[in-house]
Amino acid sequence: MDNLIQIENGEAVKNTFSKAEYQRREKAMRDHMGAQDIDHVLFTSYHNINYYADFLYCHFGRFYAHVLGQDAATTVAANIDGGQPGRRAVGESLTYTDWQRDNYFKAIQQLITPGGRVGIEFDHVSLQNMEKLRAALPATEFVDIAVAAMQMRMIKSDEEIAHIKQGAEIADVGGYACREAISVGASEHEVALFATQTMVREIANRFPDGELMDTWTWFQSGINTDGAHNPVTSRKIEAGDILSLNCFPMIAGYYTALERTLFSEHCADTHLKLWNINVEVHRRGLELIRPGKRCCDIALELNEIYKSHDLLQFRTFGYGHSFGVLSHYYGREAGLELREDIHTVLAPGMVVSMEPMIMLPQGHPGAGGYREHDILVIGDDNAENITGFPFGPDHNIIAT
Repeated sequence: MDNLIQIENGEAVKNTFSKAEYQRREKAMRDHMGAQDIDHVLFTSYHNINYYADFLYCHFGRFYAHVLGQDAATTVAANIDGGQPGRRAVGESLTYTDWQRDNYFKAIQQLITPGGRVGIEFDHVSLQNMEKLRAALPATEFVDIAVAAMQMRMIKSDEEIAHIKQGAEIADVGGYACREAISVGASEHEVALFATQTMVREIANRFPDGELMDTWTWFQSGINTDGAHNPVTSRKIEAGDILSLNCFPMIAGYYTALERTLFSEHCADTHLKLWNINVEVHRRGLELIRPGKRCCDIALELNEIYKSHDLLQFRTFGYGHSFGVLSHYYGREAGLELREDIHTVLAPGMVVSMEPMIMLPQGHPGAGGYREHDILVIGDDNAENITGFPFGPDHNIIAT
């Protein structure tokens, strides 16, 4: 049985972006390769393979790659995927079989000549695979490409921004579906299922050529609102509950989000006071997101609002992050987060969230997690808020 094969099965699909957009991405990376004397780049992560090849792989214990040289781009996939990588991936596709151990590395050997300088993602390649790469490509110098690739992804093209805007609209659709399903006695999972199904159908309508995968909703109630990423449970909503709506449509690996604090039937005064403070921080954050602002300075100024209310100790994470090719299980443009330790300057083409959160544990007046979330596109002179679902007590006390 062969180690490596090529599978041709069906016509190429319509890719998420234009041919010119993928050429733009490749040129930017190849320019960097030329400047750094890098012969090949070996991408292995979900996010970078998807970014350059429009192929979002299913790991399931196997390894994948996208190898970019100055004249070729090839995606390495597993035989279990059949012809799907060949139909979808931008560039060439090479398949490795399961019939011999480490055929994946034999595919890498076919695409990269040993002895050169190869860029890899230091933050993604495991120690075991690093040792196997060194054995497969002796006398090769491996250098980090992850940071440079992240910095390129941080600036979105016009096509990407248009794509992200559609995702934000679909997140709003999911939010309204979530709101429709909220009632006393309804379980978290039923509310979440309704919102997710609504978003998936909307994605299918808008992107008939795309794959439908990974869209999800976290809908949390009561004590379950204390963590931003808490899974859905079967807990039933009670009158007076604090609620957290989190809708995440995934379109071709591009994540967008809508997150809102809500209350069921009524909101006690202690909760209302905390909710309004968090809304105050959110509004100021939306004002601060502008080109030329440093991420750390935004975080520090918003800290002062919480501090003035003696709530800073209840803040749980940074004030926002970049959007693009990412998900809850892969990808992160860590250089573009609104945190005290990030000095990145906001620039046109960046897309970031504003999402302040405080969490007061049980035993404190107004216990619960309060979080709002909007997405903003940085322009030349300002920032465009592309989230439409309203926030705050005037809109999100849900009476049924």
